[in-house]
Amino acid sequence: NKEQERLRVDKELGNIRNRFKKEKGLTPYDKKKYVWKMLYIYMLGYDVDFGHMEAVSLISASKYPEKQVGYIVTSCLLNENHDFLRLAINTVRNDIIGRNETFQCLALTLVGNIGGREFAESLAPDVQKLLLSSSCRPLVRKKAALCLLRLFRKNPDVVNVDGWADRMTQLLDERDLGVLTSSMSLLVALVSNNHEAYWTCLPKCVKILERLARNQDVPQEYTYYGIPSPWLQVKTMRALQYFPTIEDPNTRRTLFEVLQWILMGTDVVKNVNKNNASHAVLFEALALVMHLDAEKEMMSQCVALLGKFIAVREPNIRYLGLENMTRMLIVADVQESIKRHQAQIITSLKDPDIRRALDLLYGMCDITNAKDIVEELLQYLNSADFTMREELSLKAAILAEKFAPDLSWYVDVILQLIEKAGDFISDDIWFRVVQFVTNNDDLQPYAAAKAKEYLEKPAVDEKMVKVCAYILGEYSHLLARRPGCSPKEIFSIIHEKLPSVSTTTIPLLLSAYAKILMHTQPPDQVLQNQIWTIFTKYESCIDAEIQQRAVEYFALSRKGAAVMDILAEMPKFPERQSSLIKKAEDAEADTAEQSALKLRAQQQPSNALVVTDQHPSNGEPPPVFVGQLSVVKAPNMNNTKDHYSTEHVLSQENGNLSQVDQQPPSADPLSDLLGPLAIEGPPGATVQYENSAVSELESGPDVVDGSAIVPVEVGTNTIQPIGNIAVRFHALCLKDSGVLYEDPYIQIGIKAEWRAHQGRLVLFLGNKNTSPLVSVQALILPPAHLKMELSLVPDTIPPRAQVQCPLEVVNLRPSRDVAVLDFSYKFGTHMVNIKLRLPAVLNKFLQPLPVSAEEFFPQWRSLSGPPSKLQEVVRGVRPMALPEMANLLHSYRIAISPGLDPNPNNLVASTTFYSEDTRAIVCLVRIETDPADRTQLRMTLASGDPTLTFELKEFIKEQLVSIPTVAQAPTPPPPAAPPTPQIPPNDPAALLADLL
Repeated sequence: NKEQERLRVDKELGNIRNRFKKEKGLTPYDKKKYVWKMLYIYMLGYDVDFGHMEAVSLISASKYPEKQVGYIVTSCLLNENHDFLRLAINTVRNDIIGRNETFQCLALTLVGNIGGREFAESLAPDVQKLLLSSSCRPLVRKKAALCLLRLFRKNPDVVNVDGWADRMTQLLDERDLGVLTSSMSLLVALVSNNHEAYWTCLPKCVKILERLARNQDVPQEYTYYGIPSPWLQVKTMRALQYFPTIEDPNTRRTLFEVLQWILMGTDVVKNVNKNNASHAVLFEALALVMHLDAEKEMMSQCVALLGKFIAVREPNIRYLGLENMTRMLIVADVQESIKRHQAQIITSLKDPDIRRALDLLYGMCDITNAKDIVEELLQYLNSADFTMREELSLKAAILAEKFAPDLSWYVDVILQLIEKAGDFISDDIWFRVVQFVTNNDDLQPYAAAKAKEYLEKPAVDEKMVKVCAYILGEYSHLLARRPGCSPKEIFSIIHEKLPSVSTTTIPLLLSAYAKILMHTQPPDQVLQNQIWTIFTKYESCIDAEIQQRAVEYFALSRKGAAVMDILAEMPKFPERQSSLIKKAEDAEADTAEQSALKLRAQQQPSNALVVTDQHPSNGEPPPVFVGQLSVVKAPNMNNTKDHYSTEHVLSQENGNLSQVDQQPPSADPLSDLLGPLAIEGPPGATVQYENSAVSELESGPDVVDGSAIVPVEVGTNTIQPIGNIAVRFHALCLKDSGVLYEDPYIQIGIKAEWRAHQGRLVLFLGNKNTSPLVSVQALILPPAHLKMELSLVPDTIPPRAQVQCPLEVVNLRPSRDVAVLDFSYKFGTHMVNIKLRLPAVLNKFLQPLPVSAEEFFPQWRSLSGPPSKLQEVVRGVRPMALPEMANLLHSYRIAISPGLDPNPNNLVASTTFYSEDTRAIVCLVRIETDPADRTQLRMTLASGDPTLTFELKEFIKEQLVSIPTVAQAPTPPPPAAPPTPQIPPNDPAALLADLL
């Protein structure tokens, strides 16, 4: 079993460690054998934290068996930033420039897998010589091309653009397809970085494509199921897509002939492997046709070919056909051709995954086919998967709004949508229909009649109650002459729904009652008494909104005819862009469009809010402390108060000042952002600091953490931070506001608010000096699981001023990786660069979820075994009492459920994790402690997402094993601090700080 395997592995690792300590008695064969064992144990999933030096030392062996082991194990166990790799650079270089081709291949494979910037600087010239050498075998040259590709990605400067254009042209004349395929991979990377320098390669690429398409001089070993080298064809067409156009008419004609041949020669066959290869070539050809803006006939031919693909039974082929047809929608002349396949596309809505069919229908919809498409989407909504209903309803609402033939049809569609998918639609949808009804007088009687019709049904969704109650409250008087539409009957219909709605809907119903009473003048005494009874009932409601409305409506309704003016109809809404369409556009913008938008935004002036000292009107000097500055506030992201947020977030809307609080701020964790006395210093300040870079790994809790400070240029002076950066970061992981970083010149604070998978942070950049901070730059380095967007940061922060920069965060999937803020500024002649971890960590996207035994145990049993349920014995836990551990979990937003576990020494907890990919996932936790030994425990986690289970398990383990303790911040150094000792440039701590 697993425990016996672990014991056996531990025993073997101990044996290997002992043998390595007695290295003098080790033969080369024994060393090779033990290094192989290390690799095997590593492949089983166990940590191997020793023996790396022995593996690296085998690289310098003279015999092939030992050298092979050294290269393989080093490639697997080490990464590009490992210090031991530096020891092997000279040995690797000797193997590359040597005469032994086997050793050359081993060395090139190592560098191609784990080579970093240092390898690029040292080995790039030698790798280039191997690639261009005519005396080397093709096996070595193709490995050299892939190795150079790795080095170019790590350091683009190793390939000189001026000299390499002709060399790449020479490489594209190569007859060996292995070397040519590797060289084409290198060319794709080069032209993606700078296509202008490689125009001479374009005709060569077309010739290669022609040679492959016509199957001229293609060896049998490079023919895959009758297709000549499909990998080379795909890479060649991808390289051609980086060139904006093809000006030479002969080259363009040849290329279109080749593309025509590919389109005509591709069909669906029974052999899956051949299908995969031929379709890869075909879809790349389609992308190239769209890129080159081919003639209308070829575009129509592409659409017809894709129409065959979406009609086959094989779901993968149909999915690819739908995806590529969606991409072709960007071409203006093919929409009519795509519409011919509308019936087949609608049939694809019955597939298990409907995303591509839905995207295609949404993109091809216009005024001519909107009715048919929207009706099909509404019909499919009844049987749609729950995960797709939100997106489906949003797109149906947008299409109904954009292409409605008349507004009554739009109202019908939205009400049907709310009826069928009430729980899955956003409030924006019914907000929008209310705006349309309010702004169109002719639509109001029809909307009121439809609202009454839907509200009379026995089972009505709560969102339907909201929209119908609002419309009937405003416009039911327009139906007064119709049978069954008297005020008393309308009130009765609405009031039937009151017991079944939540507290967020009751205020709307109270408003509807007040409106109905207002429209019955002179009042109906029976109706008036009924409504007054309801108002009186809710005057003592614990909910402040309901209580206030009940009290005010009761008082207003006693004013007689004057209430007609007070509770008049809502005015028309101002014309503005639909929030639904804007939401869809934001979701659909691809990476290239987002990059273009960001680039355009960088070229515009900054719109970040700057708050500066204001001189009083009486001419008195301004106060020294900036705590008296006005605080800019923006509304919360959520209507309800976050359980963990004790303060409103400081933010702004699109960079514009939304509200200014003129009152002096109360005690606030950020009120000291510019509190200390300003440091006197003109631009040419004489404050001097010596270079210092203190490694975070070497500093204790009471030592100033300087690992985040990196000198920007040689000869400039670094600034010591005030306080421990790591302690500040860990404190912000538990709370939502505080100081992230501070030095003698600047203070960076954070206020954050988190809602489900989204977060909004505001960075406060405070200048503590009487001189401005210039060359201010802030760059967010987000991990792959976070989508982050920072508003523009001004280049200059005025003296004693505070800049607020909102940062939007979206969590895509579970991960423990941390985002980094790369911040730099210049004070006088000193340039400072700091890299700070941002507290957008895993627990910020958790929401505590107390569960009962009836809810917990069925879910716990349904998640059986790895990878959904993981168990681990954790050792080295800091001893703590059970209540203390429960408080720790609670601080990380994990709710404890007492009494579920019969053993009083165990904890059972639960939480909900939110991300864009997974939405809301419930996570269950069980911790079993040993009263006799508090330093170890057994932890079991279960959730529906294996990745989340692993990441949350490791996250909780990190908090239990190493709990950060808040240390007393050291006294900040005076401006004229004594010089600190110089750190040698080869010191490991300095090198690590520079890498960070």
